[in-house]
Amino acid sequence: MTWPMLFGVLSLMTFQLTDSAFVGQLGGDPLAALGFTVPMQQLVSGMYVGLGIATTAIISRTLGQGEDLRAQRLGGLVITIGACLALTLCLSVWLLQNVILDLLGAELALRPVIRGYWAPWLVSAWTGAMLYFSYAVCRANGDTRLPGYIMIFTSLLNIALDPLYIFVFGWGLPGAAWATITAFGLGALITYPTLVRRQWLRLDLLQLKLLAAIRQLGGIMAPAMVSQLMPPVSAMLATALVAGFGSAAVGAWGLGTRLEFFSIVVVLALTMSMPPMVGRLRGAGELETIRKLVRLAVRFIVVWQLAIGLIWLAASGFVAELFSRDAQVQEVLFDYLIRVPLSYSGLGVCILMVSVNNALGMPMRALLISTLRLFACYLPLLWVGSRLGGLTGLMTGALIGNLLAGASAYLLYRQGMSRLRQEA
Repeated sequence: MTWPMLFGVLSLMTFQLTDSAFVGQLGGDPLAALGFTVPMQQLVSGMYVGLGIATTAIISRTLGQGEDLRAQRLGGLVITIGACLALTLCLSVWLLQNVILDLLGAELALRPVIRGYWAPWLVSAWTGAMLYFSYAVCRANGDTRLPGYIMIFTSLLNIALDPLYIFVFGWGLPGAAWATITAFGLGALITYPTLVRRQWLRLDLLQLKLLAAIRQLGGIMAPAMVSQLMPPVSAMLATALVAGFGSAAVGAWGLGTRLEFFSIVVVLALTMSMPPMVGRLRGAGELETIRKLVRLAVRFIVVWQLAIGLIWLAASGFVAELFSRDAQVQEVLFDYLIRVPLSYSGLGVCILMVSVNNALGMPMRALLISTLRLFACYLPLLWVGSRLGGLTGLMTGALIGNLLAGASAYLLYRQGMSRLRQEA
C-alpha cells in the first residue's frame, strides 16, 4: 500500500520544487512572495489532512464491521463537510490577508506581488483540498493505486504547464497557481466519477444518522485537525523570525521548507499507508503485531532520513546555485542545507508517531506529540539559536529541536501502547 503513495507524493513534491525553480528565475521578490505563502499553504493543507485522517480511521473501521452502505454515506459526508471547511478557510485567508502579512513581517514593497498571487493560489488550494478528500475515501476503502496514479498525472501536467503559463503566456508568479488549478481540476474530474462508479460515495446523507456520524467524525477530526494546523502556525512564527534577517533569508527559508517536504516523502507515504493497517490490527486486538510494525517503520525512517540528510549536505553548494540566482539567497540556503536536513530522522519519527496514535484511537496523545514538538522543542530552540548565533544559530536550533521532538514522540507512543496493553 505504501509504494503507490510513495511515487504519488514524490511526484507531488517534485512539482512543488519545480514551481520553486521556475519562480526563482523570475527574481528575488516573487521567490520571497512564495516564501510567505508556504505557511498559509500548510494551514490549508493541515485542515484537509486532519479531515483525511478521520476519514481513513472511521470508514475503514465501518467497512470492517460490514456496514458498506453506511461507509458510502460517510464518504459523502466527508466530501460535503470538507468542501465547506476548505471554502471557509480560503475565504478567511483572503479577507484577512493584510493582517496575516503584518504578522508574517512581509515588506510593503512585496504586498502587491503577494496579493496578485494569492487570488489564484487560494482557488488552487480549494481545488487541491477537494482532490485530497477523494484520495482519503480511496485509501479508506483500501485503494492506494488510484490516488498514486492521479498524483503522478497531476504533477506531470503541472510541470508541463508551468513554463507555458509563467513564461510563454507571461502570467508570471500567478501562472504557477493557474497551472495547479488546471491540473487538480482535471484530476478531480477523474477521481469523483470513479468513486461514484465504485459505490464508495453516496450523497443521500439524510438516510444517515447525521448527528451521530458528525459526532463520530469530529471525535477524531478535531484533535487531528488541530494537530495538523499546528505546523503552519509554527511555520508562520518561524517565518516571522526569519523575516527579521531580510527578504533573501525568507526566500531561502521557503526553498528550504519545500526541500524538507521533498526529503520526508517516504515518511508521508507511510503516514498514508500505515493507518488503515494499524486501525484494522487495533480492531482485532493484535497489539504485538502493531508494536513490531511500528518498530520496523521507525528503524527504517531513522536510517533512511539520515542518508537523505547526508546527501543534501554533500550537494548543498550545487543545490543552492540551482534554485536561485541571488547570491544572498544561495548563501542562506547553503547554511540551511548543511544543518537542518541532518535532523529529518527525528522529524520523520515524530510525524509517523502522530499518524500511528491517531490510528490507534488516541488522537489526544497525537495532539500532545505535535504540541510538544513545535512549542516545547522546535520554536523555543529556533528563538534561542537566533539570539545566540543569528540566522546560523536559528538553523542549528531547528536541527536540535527536531531531534528532541523525535525522541519525545517515540517515548509518548510507547507509553500509550503500554496503557493499551494494560487495558487489554
